[in-house]
Amino acid sequence: MTRFAFSIHARDGKARTGAISMRRGEIRTPAFMPVGTAATVKAMKPEAVRATGADIILGNTYHLMLRPGAERVARLGGLHGFMNWPRPILTDSGGYQVMSLSDLRKLTEEGVEFRSHLDGSRHMLTPERSMEIQRLLGSDIVMAFDECPRADQSRNVIASSMELSMRWARRSREAFDRGGEHAEGAALFGIQQGALDEELRKRSADALTDIGFDGYAIGGLAVGEGQEAMFATLDFAPGQLPDDRPRYLMGVGKPDDLVGAVERGVDMFDCVLPTRSGRNGQAFTWNGPVNLRNAKHAEDTGPLDPRCACPTCATYSRAYLHHLQKSGEILGAMLVTEHNLSFYQQLMQAMRDAIAQGRFAGFAADFRRDYLGR
Repeated sequence: MTRFAFSIHARDGKARTGAISMRRGEIRTPAFMPVGTAATVKAMKPEAVRATGADIILGNTYHLMLRPGAERVARLGGLHGFMNWPRPILTDSGGYQVMSLSDLRKLTEEGVEFRSHLDGSRHMLTPERSMEIQRLLGSDIVMAFDECPRADQSRNVIASSMELSMRWARRSREAFDRGGEHAEGAALFGIQQGALDEELRKRSADALTDIGFDGYAIGGLAVGEGQEAMFATLDFAPGQLPDDRPRYLMGVGKPDDLVGAVERGVDMFDCVLPTRSGRNGQAFTWNGPVNLRNAKHAEDTGPLDPRCACPTCATYSRAYLHHLQKSGEILGAMLVTEHNLSFYQQLMQAMRDAIAQGRFAGFAADFRRDYLGR
């Protein structure tokens, strides 16, 4: 079986469609990865996640190392068996959560010392420990350990952070390669940093390419800079990375973000938005977001989205979904999450088809007209 292979089947402008082949299955690109933070995609059974069309999900190193613990997951046979997801899993490095969730942290060349947001216990996360945790989890795509600075910090701070992340990337590569049997079957992705700065991003991309990775992520976006600034960065950032490797935009995003990023050459995405929104009564449809808590849906017998073929849209009315949301019923979160994840996968399939057929520009224009009303 193939450890890791990326093939591009068709191009249309900068957009690409293809596939990543791994031992646990094929990942069609452009791909959207539902987020399974704590070994679960919230409000969904794993088989239902697969039924939406997902080829791969994301697990979270920071949360899993704190609870139930990476060593425990390893003793229980690894993350795939633990959560009943036999297909590929990508795990993030833990760096972003350490920076965003822990108020008590100390950053050094060695790594990050922090207190758990659960119980205040002290932990040290280094590139080596991050690789070890991801190995214990049995991750298929391992992310290098990095620091993600806020985009509004000074250029000197961002440059210094990027250079630290590149040193950590090399240590991640070396530690991953010492992983024996796991390293023989898994892949390692590096993470480009540099915020919104083209020259810093280029230096980061060159450093990562020199180290050599199976794929390359674009980090440090979707952290509050806004869509316009993100797209301006994506106008150059993907092209700085190797053309023959997957490009993964971390933490993105809204449906119109995905279309704009694919347009600019991105192959992989993850975001909590479809699941978090599903729990809060916001549904994504081909005609834009819908707030099911609004009173106007109280007696609407129509489907959530007439263009969607998911079980929620085929079976339940907007009126019923509105009732579930207003009542705080768990089923409301389950049904809208299922719809949102299905919609995201339908969007990815539509983009793959449009690229393959050489009509992506028209598809993107039609999508924006219907979704954004422009």
